Amino acid sequence: MSPVSDLLWPGDHRAGRIFDDSAVLEAMVRVEAAWLSALVLHGVADPAARDDLTGLIGPDDVTAVARDAEAGGNPVIPMLKLLRARLGERNPVAAQWLHKGMTSQDVLDTGLMLCLRDALTRIRADLRDQIAALVRLAGEHRATPMAGRTLTQHAVPITFGLKAATWLTGVLDARDRLASAADLPLQIGGAAGSLAAPVALAGSPAVVADLVEATGDLLGLRVRDPWHTARAPFTAAADTMVTCTDAWGRIANDILVAARPEIHELAEGAVAGRGGSSAMPNKQNPVLSILVRRAALVAPLLAATVHAGAAAAVDERPDGGWHVEWSALRTLARHTVTAGAQTAELLGGLRVETAWMTANLTAARPGIDAEQRSIAPDAAPDEPYRGATDQIIDAVIARAKE
Repeated sequence: MSPVSDLLWPGDHRAGRIFDDSAVLEAMVRVEAAWLSALVLHGVADPAARDDLTGLIGPDDVTAVARDAEAGGNPVIPMLKLLRARLGERNPVAAQWLHKGMTSQDVLDTGLMLCLRDALTRIRADLRDQIAALVRLAGEHRATPMAGRTLTQHAVPITFGLKAATWLTGVLDARDRLASAADLPLQIGGAAGSLAAPVALAGSPAVVADLVEATGDLLGLRVRDPWHTARAPFTAAADTMVTCTDAWGRIANDILVAARPEIHELAEGAVAGRGGSSAMPNKQNPVLSILVRRAALVAPLLAATVHAGAAAAVDERPDGGWHVEWSALRTLARHTVTAGAQTAELLGGLRVETAWMTANLTAARPGIDAEQRSIAPDAAPDEPYRGATDQIIDAVIARAKE
């Protein structure tokens, strides 16, 4: 049985079964079952072939399928061998019709889409929690003064509400990107993307269109023409996840800087047993921010691997370009789900040290007021220099509530 956590990726348990080996295996069986049902529904297969394939393959089969996948280069081949053998004992007619008209790529690509959908659903839920927390922070701290910083140095005074609104803008961009990429398609094209075998079975392209439509309906995936070597559905999903980790990494970076003892403007919520050191009892490390930043650093590299696979596509099924996508997509999805949950918890428990913000701003004076003095020399020294801060915050909050 495949593991549900990663010793070298702390927090991976948050992703649970999303995209683990057993989930991928289960997704591929669901694809086979949906196609078989479509064949029966439209009178292509013998009515006796009806079978939902439940209970034939489970988590205990992962090790054997993974081992035997080497012989054919993908896990569909050994899965089918196992499925046919067990189905043949229960329903010999169904075993004869199993997988007819499809190819390994149809099953694996569509199975990966099912796994991606589960991952994006989890990410969407965490984005909602993050947005709610950031709306609250931006509203509560719209007038909380702090030092603005550019290129690591003091710039002009701002408010923490404006900073939270800027964080929120990035998260809303991720939400919008996710919404545009969530309509995931199935992949059914047959051996070389021409649907030759399904047409030969069904007798006409029109019936095959009905078969594909029925399969998409059963799986809840969008129907489109075969995309064997046009890999935009995968690269778009990968880019969407990177947009999320970019936004979360930007938040984590600010928190890591502000949590330094000499700055002390922000702190992670206290949780028993979190943030300690094996050697220094005085430490309270901002571990959630560190782990979110970690995901933001690696996610673009994983997405680049998916793009490299797409760019390496050749003929009607790539030799290596296809294969490199699978692990990269799975790793990227699990890391993104993990980081999404960590960011939601981070923002929900974030401590805003307003007294330290005020003290640091006071210590930055008079230098931090230089721009104000140059533009409005007659302004009182304590006159707020906030520009359109309230309008910016209100606009971002309104966007969040759309």
